[in-house]
Amino acid sequence: MSTFAPTEVSPQQLARIAELGPLYAQSVNPASSWIDSLDTGEYERALERVAQQPDETLSLYVHIPFCPGRCLYCACNTTVTHDTAWIDRYLEGLDREMALVSERLRGQHDVLQLHLAGGTPNYLNDAQLTRLTEIVERRFRIIPDTDLSIECDPRRTSAGQLDLLHALGYRRVTFGVQELDPLVQRAIGRVQSTELVSDVYAMARETGFEAIGVDLIYGLPEQTEKSFQATLDAVVDLAPDRVACFGYTRTTAQGTHQYAIDAHRLPSAAERQALFHRAVNTLTAAGYAWIGLDSFALDTDELAMAQEEGRLRRNCIGYTSIATDHMLGFGSGAIGDVGGLCMQNEAEIDTWLSRVQAGQLAAARGHQVQDRDRRRRDAIEHMICNLELPAELAAGCLDDEYARLASYAPDGLVQIESDRLRITPSGRYFLRTLCSEHGAYFEWDRSRWHFSRSL
Repeated sequence: MSTFAPTEVSPQQLARIAELGPLYAQSVNPASSWIDSLDTGEYERALERVAQQPDETLSLYVHIPFCPGRCLYCACNTTVTHDTAWIDRYLEGLDREMALVSERLRGQHDVLQLHLAGGTPNYLNDAQLTRLTEIVERRFRIIPDTDLSIECDPRRTSAGQLDLLHALGYRRVTFGVQELDPLVQRAIGRVQSTELVSDVYAMARETGFEAIGVDLIYGLPEQTEKSFQATLDAVVDLAPDRVACFGYTRTTAQGTHQYAIDAHRLPSAAERQALFHRAVNTLTAAGYAWIGLDSFALDTDELAMAQEEGRLRRNCIGYTSIATDHMLGFGSGAIGDVGGLCMQNEAEIDTWLSRVQAGQLAAARGHQVQDRDRRRRDAIEHMICNLELPAELAAGCLDDEYARLASYAPDGLVQIESDRLRITPSGRYFLRTLCSEHGAYFEWDRSRWHFSRSL
């Protein structure tokens, strides 16, 4: 059952993974497969391939890179601004980019998912949120069953804004909580009271959102098992439909502001693991299913049911029970998976904006997926969503990866069966390490954190 979790991972297992991690990390080399100066023609041809299949479906990811202030832990593609005119220009750019893409697709495809992330999407004012939604509806085929979702900062959320979002068709909202302990909040430059979070959550429930999620982060400075347990208990009391629990990664290359976090105040590897254990044990005891790597959903939630039935999927937006054929990314730094091409837009806002205003597609980096790549990606998704790797999925071009995964059996992380490798309950805690055996595509998957998650 997906809710089962062991009470502990042995110190020997922790030491073993710490020993293996750097060695296997050397085999992960996304730079060898990505083209950092992608020919615009590649994206053009990918869109043409999609246009030739009008029955295939789409997910849309829209990146809103603006924030009113910088959280010190953030490693996302964001910019701090208080200039509403600049945000309006960005929306004009989104309109132009969506027009360029939709013209090439000839408006034939149903959109099953629309997700707004950032940055802080709800930093947009009411007029801008309305305008953005209308742009999408004008450029793409939004159907009655389209799943509209948005990530929100509780500090920027009001009852009126939630009413507007619900009226615009958004039915899922995720609030970035991260941690509720005041000492930790001061250390990461993000202060928000438990009372504020509770009030915003209650307003979302009263407004009628069908699913409410909460994001947490473990491994933050000053974070202890006691403080994190208090945060977990408060979240359980709220009873959100979903909880994501991400590990903080210090990536100062993504922004020098992270140097403001004292590295000596960060939990050790063992302490980080203990924090995540707290999350797993607390949430599963409260009736949440452990989903994939780092997410949890109430047993009644569609994600939990999809995992139980083997229907769970994962894309650059996150876990989903909605399978679509392509994902289009819009905005600076947005990522997509279109017609066999993994792509990423220009990350700098001005560069992205100048290209789309000139009538050019803004894809800057990419990788054309070959059969071996697709097999690796399918293997990763299957391991994350179904906690196993069938031998037939690896046969042929993934034999070496399959053998390396099998070598974790003496550590108690995988179980070898005649026709598959199963991830053990202890192995779930090291699922990210196990997936990294499949090389560059796990690094591609990680990029969604750096370019789409900050709330």
